[in-house]
Amino acid sequence: MSRFFRSTSDTESETDSSENESLYSQSDSEYDSEAESYHSEAAQDQPKNRFLKGGSDSEDSDDETSRKRQARSQKDKRLEEMENAVKAIENGQKNNDWNLIATEFDKLTVTISRATTGFNKIPMPKFYVKLMVELEDSLAESLKKDKGKKKSTSNTKAMNNLRQKLKKLSKQYGEYVTAYRENPEEFMKEQEQPGDESEAEDEGREIQETHKEITAEEEDGFTAVGAGGKAIVNLTSENVLARLREVLESRGRKNTDRVEQISILESLLEKAKSPFQKISVLLALIASRFDLNVGKAPFMDVATWKSATNEFNSLLQELETNKSFMVTEDAEDLDNEDRDVVPKAGEVIKLRGSIVSFVERLDDEFNKSLQNIDPHATEYIDRLRDEAAIYALLHRSQFYLETYNMTSAIPRVIFRKLDHVYYKPENVIKSLEIASKKLLPDYVVTKVTTTEEPSELINQLCNYLYNDTSSVFRTRAMLCHIYHYALLKKYYTARDLLLMSHVQDSIHQADIATQILYNRAMVQLGICAFREGLIKESHATLSEIQGSGRVKELLAQGVQTQRFNQPTTVDVEAAERQRQLPFHMHINLELLECIFLTCSMLLEIPAQAQAGPNNKKFISRPFRRLLDYNERQAFCGPPENTRDHIMSAAKALASGEWEKAKEYILAIKIWDLMTETNKIKEMLVRKIQEEGLRTYLFTYASYYSTVGLAQLSKMFDLPINTVSAIVAKMIFNEELAASLDQVTQCVVLHQVELSRLQVLSLQYSEKVANLVEQNEKLTTTF
Repeated sequence: MSRFFRSTSDTESETDSSENESLYSQSDSEYDSEAESYHSEAAQDQPKNRFLKGGSDSEDSDDETSRKRQARSQKDKRLEEMENAVKAIENGQKNNDWNLIATEFDKLTVTISRATTGFNKIPMPKFYVKLMVELEDSLAESLKKDKGKKKSTSNTKAMNNLRQKLKKLSKQYGEYVTAYRENPEEFMKEQEQPGDESEAEDEGREIQETHKEITAEEEDGFTAVGAGGKAIVNLTSENVLARLREVLESRGRKNTDRVEQISILESLLEKAKSPFQKISVLLALIASRFDLNVGKAPFMDVATWKSATNEFNSLLQELETNKSFMVTEDAEDLDNEDRDVVPKAGEVIKLRGSIVSFVERLDDEFNKSLQNIDPHATEYIDRLRDEAAIYALLHRSQFYLETYNMTSAIPRVIFRKLDHVYYKPENVIKSLEIASKKLLPDYVVTKVTTTEEPSELINQLCNYLYNDTSSVFRTRAMLCHIYHYALLKKYYTARDLLLMSHVQDSIHQADIATQILYNRAMVQLGICAFREGLIKESHATLSEIQGSGRVKELLAQGVQTQRFNQPTTVDVEAAERQRQLPFHMHINLELLECIFLTCSMLLEIPAQAQAGPNNKKFISRPFRRLLDYNERQAFCGPPENTRDHIMSAAKALASGEWEKAKEYILAIKIWDLMTETNKIKEMLVRKIQEEGLRTYLFTYASYYSTVGLAQLSKMFDLPINTVSAIVAKMIFNEELAASLDQVTQCVVLHQVELSRLQVLSLQYSEKVANLVEQNEKLTTTF
């Protein structure tokens, strides 16, 4: 019992208490001595504060002092990695786990590739050659044994991938594999001892590095050190390819400094002398420029883009000057062992790369920059001046592809060129051609485009794409051709081309970019019909897009706001924004709406007058909706915007006041944005007069028995012949129950009373129309 809880009960005897006291005193002394020894040991074990003299930073200071740290070289670490990988491969072979074998073999291959390349490379380890041969034999035996049996999909996939890698490596290290298969024992006996020579090489290398450092310190007082504390090696024309291989191997790895890689490649380009060195470095440098923009900004920096453009021009210059080298996508990797390649006479050496991919990426980055730059700032105009540079690159790439007859890649460049010019007026196309020709050498002349005349140029580009095997290029070329014809006010040519192509039958199956191009072509065709004075054709062409309520989205000129807070994913929004067209390619939506509503007014007002006030039929639903809303207003002030002007003109036209309607229409300022503004205004005035005459006859025919043509001519300021032609057409179309009296020059109106059956038929048709309208409202609601 503890001394702190001693009982003082009377039942205890004095002897017991005295004995207890003696025991307790003895235990107290023992306790005190044990406590002192414990505290002294704890004080010795406890580490001192690191801020005190002799203090340590960690709790394991005694372990650290008792156990010496060992500095391991990079070579030892690599050897340990190789041994671990070999052991794992052996375990995988015992368990028939080819996934593990393939993974560990990849690690081993990467480790050996690092060890056998670069400036401090070591000879090829012969155990690696032995392992390759054993794995190849084991793999062939396993595939033969398991033929016809069911195996796991992952294991089979791993075996096939490993077989392909072994086949490639056997080709790469063919000499070693052949020597091992001929005499394995002799091959392995020649294995260098890992002690003497390697240590001698390490010592010699250290002496050389030390000598370099001392020399640098004696000359400048400092030694250039790069990332990771490594001394920067002086670049020469001899080690350009070796350094280039190191840069390419580190490309794409985690924590790789891309800016440093580009600076190294730029210095390599300066040191490169032979054409092979320059072409190889330029291919890597342009690709590294594109890597800078991965996941950072929505578009490539303008300065970086211009640098990549200049380097791509230099690449094409080298390829055009040295015809012995050719860059193609289907070329095999050259195994030149970091040595320069000099082609023999008449030999063409193929290098792996893609000229088309480079120029397409530059074009895409140019478009992305225009999408994201504020179109109302001067920066947008400055950026737009670079279009001549990218157009010249497309032209030069086309010349290179035609030189080597790369027919599969030429249509991609041709369509890119067409995409830059189809929406432009002729004078803008001509100035773009002149500006781009100044940036190109005189010998760059293509076979496809042989003229600078804008219409003929687009005709040649489209005709080339019509003969291509890809249906996508043919369809897009057709739509670009239609757009350009409509822009040149050739309505019937564009319409015939559209009808003969039957694009409208299958456009719903096309990709989104082609559908956007189709919508743009249809809108431009409708505007062209309006400029020609074809009101019905213009309304019919524009009604599908303008009546949808999603004009911005359909023309890729903005992201449509979601109704009723419908949720959208981030990926969908990003895809929609990527599809947006640059501002200079936009079609003016206010002008488009003005044209559509004007055409609707000229068609709807006479139709309402003919059908009567209780008619529910309509030609243009959006126009009828706006007109009903305007009529429900208790107070209508003076018109302020385009819609107000057109609604006021519609009311005036319906009441027979064509002059007031003309004033409202001509007061719209947006007509000034169109070419040939005066002709368009004259056409509008003539159409308002003609439709005003038809509306007047429909409205007041029941109040007249005869109407003089001279009176109608005076009322609507039209020639008598025009009035006679309009009335005759109305009579022929059975729109007006009347006849023309040529002798007295008047219109004889016939009062026709409807029969009971006709009245019931009209009532029935109205009810059906109401039912259809209600059903459409219900479908749009849900």
